[in-house]
Amino acid sequence: MSRSSGTYALVSLGCPKNLVDSERMAGLLRGRGYRLVDEPAGADFVVVNTCGFIDQARDESLGVVEEMAQLKREGQIRGLIVTGCLAQRDREKLLAAFPEIDQLLGVFARDEISTAADRLAEGMEPAACFRAAPAPPLVDTGRLRLTPPHLAFLKISEGCNRRCSFCTIPGIRGPYASKPIEQVVAEAEELAAEGTRELVVIAQDTSYYGVDLYGEPRLAEVLQRLAEVEGIAWIRPMYLYPTHMTDHLIDVLAAGGKVVPYLDIPLQHINDDVLRRMRRGTTRVEIERLIDRLRERIDDLVLRTTLIVGFPGETESQSRELEDFVRRVRFERLGVFAYRNEPGTHAATLDGQLPEEIKTLRRDRLMALQQKIAFDWAEQQIGRTLDVLIDRDIPGEKHAWLGRTYADAPEVDALVYVTGEKLVAGDIVPCEVVARQGYDLIAVGADRP
Repeated sequence: MSRSSGTYALVSLGCPKNLVDSERMAGLLRGRGYRLVDEPAGADFVVVNTCGFIDQARDESLGVVEEMAQLKREGQIRGLIVTGCLAQRDREKLLAAFPEIDQLLGVFARDEISTAADRLAEGMEPAACFRAAPAPPLVDTGRLRLTPPHLAFLKISEGCNRRCSFCTIPGIRGPYASKPIEQVVAEAEELAAEGTRELVVIAQDTSYYGVDLYGEPRLAEVLQRLAEVEGIAWIRPMYLYPTHMTDHLIDVLAAGGKVVPYLDIPLQHINDDVLRRMRRGTTRVEIERLIDRLRERIDDLVLRTTLIVGFPGETESQSRELEDFVRRVRFERLGVFAYRNEPGTHAATLDGQLPEEIKTLRRDRLMALQQKIAFDWAEQQIGRTLDVLIDRDIPGEKHAWLGRTYADAPEVDALVYVTGEKLVAGDIVPCEVVARQGYDLIAVGADRP
């Protein structure tokens, strides 16, 4: 294998923040002369960018690493590079379990990927590389995009300063570190030049952006600066913690324009005692006041949240309180997770750990409630004309497309099935909603001239 002819496959697991890291590594490998291929079998080497957030994600990552290790044992690939959160978290365990790993890179050694690939090409001994969390964070320019050209994720910070009792991220990704505003804008301009229409703004805690760097939250300013970038049509901020939602930020969100009226605010629970045990640093009153302000100020607002049921010590009464809250607020988008005990977290040491069947029952109960709310919302869209971002055609179907409205974040929310001629992926098309199918909408699009 030589650099000029070396091929590799890339398996990116986990969240969009991990995907940005994968795209950056792919860009660096491209610059070094390595060529990305679709299938692992037959590639010179495989890069697996792992997730280590929760047990299901770790199991998936371990399964993929085992699959790639088996390909190496069978001689179908020559090398295996493992990177990402699981590599950062469980480095010794991974190396002991998988002697087939040639290079192991921690989260902040991401930019060493080309060196790791060169070591493989030159037949050097296996090695591991880990770096301390940088401040400011690593630069994400020069990415080889793995998303459709019209969609891009823009990571504005790294790490997290929150100490939620159930979360392992600060221990993996380090303390919060904001990118300078100029760097964020430069990265957005590069993405726009590549054809990006929808920019999804991400961080572990987006609303905290700037506090570490400027002494105050600066997300509002970032969104205003991003709205000036030519070519970008939709800006979608994700993962806003309920604190640090300033009046200035709400003003920017309410002003409309390119920033879509969609907010993802992970709340996790509403009962004060559970919130305290979760170490969320907020209360029911504060949450409800925030939601009321957002609903009052932002027209056509779509709210998304995530909730955890079955947290240690959660009583039946507290679970019902959460259901009543959801019933009142009527989130347009909502995800529910049954609490999972994560080793090394404070929550794992709490008393009142609940049986799996109780957690599952409470999750299913809440999801059944939310399903009706979401279906009702979808019904209310019938007859409306909504702008739809066309993502792709439907193979085998004539004049049929899949897209999303402003109410639908990529990968996590609903879809719109669109019929229309002369449409192109990346178009934003006014569509009349004519029906719903489960959570999804069915619409007729205006043809391109």
